[in-house]
Amino acid sequence: MFKNLDPILHSQLRLAVISLLLKEASEFTRLKEQTNSTSGNLSVQIQKLKDAGYIDVRKQFRDNYPLTVCSITPVGRSAFDEYVRNLREYVGKTIG
Repeated sequence: MFKNLDPILHSQLRLAVISLLLKEASEFTRLKEQTNSTSGNLSVQIQKLKDAGYIDVRKQFRDNYPLTVCSITPVGRSAFDEYVRNLREYVGKTIG
């Protein structure tokens, strides 16, 4: 039987954001560039990840300009690992 895939991570943009944050915390502008998303859409998806406890969002200033920095939480890392394990089961059951 197939396990449920996490609906929070099963969105292409949210999965991309989490994948980028696995390596290091990132500024909003970098996430926007790397995911090729709009500011509005990215903001909504970041809020969903934050609400789920998967990422932390810090708002600060750099040279009098607002700066948003996102980082993955231990809960987010664990959810990602489980998502990947479950996805591998899907692939394994369909190939093997």
